[in-house]
Amino acid sequence: MKVLITLLLFLPSLSMQTPVSQTQQSDYKLVWSDEFNTDGAPNPDNWTYEKGFVRNHELQWYNTENARCKGGKLIIEAKTDTSKNPIYDPTSSDWKKARPKIGYTSASINTSGKHQWQYGRFEMRARFDVDPGLWPAFWTLGVNGEWPSCGEIDIMEYYRGKVLANIACGTLARYKARWFSNTKALEEFKDKDWAQKFHTWKMDWDEQAISLYVDDQLLNSVKLSELENASKNPVNPFKQPHYILLNLALGGDNGGDPKGTPFPRTFEIDYVRVYQKEPNAIKQ
Repeated sequence: MKVLITLLLFLPSLSMQTPVSQTQQSDYKLVWSDEFNTDGAPNPDNWTYEKGFVRNHELQWYNTENARCKGGKLIIEAKTDTSKNPIYDPTSSDWKKARPKIGYTSASINTSGKHQWQYGRFEMRARFDVDPGLWPAFWTLGVNGEWPSCGEIDIMEYYRGKVLANIACGTLARYKARWFSNTKALEEFKDKDWAQKFHTWKMDWDEQAISLYVDDQLLNSVKLSELENASKNPVNPFKQPHYILLNLALGGDNGGDPKGTPFPRTFEIDYVRVYQKEPNAIKQ
């Protein structure tokens, strides 16, 4: 999800292959979850908010008010907004300050500083609108290091008619990522009602590999041995704890043009769960 200037490495479709590392559900124990069963703001013991314009030249201003729990689900809502940009500076070339109006609002929440995990099964059941310009994501970042050397895993990312399963590590150039990416167009699911349904997104991550799934269909699998940052003293950003992010972005570098999309639009999350294996569970 965090896309600046990147070096892309596209892998062939892995949906019919066996993942590099596979573990039965019975080997895992639930170590953390949020079921979003209490109406109101997301649980502050679990989540913190990003605010304002944040990354990727995206169009939305992140607000706390755009994330709420209702009826057992977390609802992240994107809306149009003609309010003045509170950081507007007509003399600035900074993309965050050069816009006179906000245009859109949405929400981005994460577990940074509250919960982070090294290895395990990360799972989300969710439904999201797929209109032009929308960019929902369920992803992780490593707790140490500057992006992309901290490591990024996009367990679920959607834009421009396709879902993406991505893993990124650092290169010798600052802010340039090496991407291990796989995509699947919505029509490949062969279900005209796919976007109206809830789907389960899953990552299995252990000392050997990272494997990403939707509805138990493998989308991407990469060995950890391939994921070291390029440097004189290589570090593997996937041998450290990561925290979870949930957000609904608009436009920007990859999201497309939302001008013809009716608003509000939503990203609905039924639950987020983290499982780990014993006795090697690493939870902080």
